[in-house]
Parts: sequence; C-alpha cells; structure tokens
Amino acid sequence: MKPFAIPTLLAAAAALASCQSSPREIGGPPPSQAAGVEGAWVDPNGIVSTFAGGTFSTRTTDTNQLLASGNYVNVSPTLVEISMTSLVRNTQSKVNCALVAPTQLNCTTDSGAQFSLTRRG
Repeated sequence: MKPFAIPTLLAAAAALASCQSSPREIGGPPPSQAAGVEGAWVDPNGIVSTFAGGTFSTRTTDTNQLLASGNYVNVSPTLVEISMTSLVRNTQSKVNCALVAPTQLNCTTDSGAQFSLTRRG
C-alpha cells in the first residue's frame, strides 16, 4: 500500500463517522420512558395507582371508581412519600415507596403494611 493511502483512508473513515445520524434523526423520537414513578402502576389485585405531577390517585379497573387520592413527593430518585386519603375508609395515611426496579415499586404504609406495585405498560 502506498504511504499516503493509510492517512487518506483514516481521514475518509473519520469523515464518514462524523456524518452518521443519531438514532433520533433516523427513527424519530426515542421510545418514551417514564421518569421515576410518573405513570400508572397496578397492584396484584388489579387496582391502578397513578402518579402525575405530584398528585396520586388509586382507581378500580372495572368501574374506574376513585378509591384514594392525595399527593406525593420525591424524597430521592428512588424514594417517594405519598400523603393520601382513602375514600373507602375515610382515613388519611402516609405511604413510603421505594423504586427497586424501573417496573417495581415496593411500598410500606404508616401502619407497617407492605405491598408492591408493577408499572403498567
């Protein structure tokens, strides 16, 4: 190979690499991924809890009846504190939840009861 061929090939490879498009430009926007706990979560009984902009609600899946509502605060990127009112029991309580995986939220009520929620697709 001629001495000037190697630098020419390297320059051409660098030029081609700099012209590549990012995945966003090629295939449109990246798939949306919920940040933190934002979005809908479901418990083993099929009850849906929704976290949106600091508000929290829990509804039945069959009739969409509101069971509980309140507010939540992100204590850290993986810990959330919920202050809620149960419309079924007419009680107020606090619940602490830990985001242990992108799709799993482990929660403990102020009375010590524990439950898990799974992110709804």
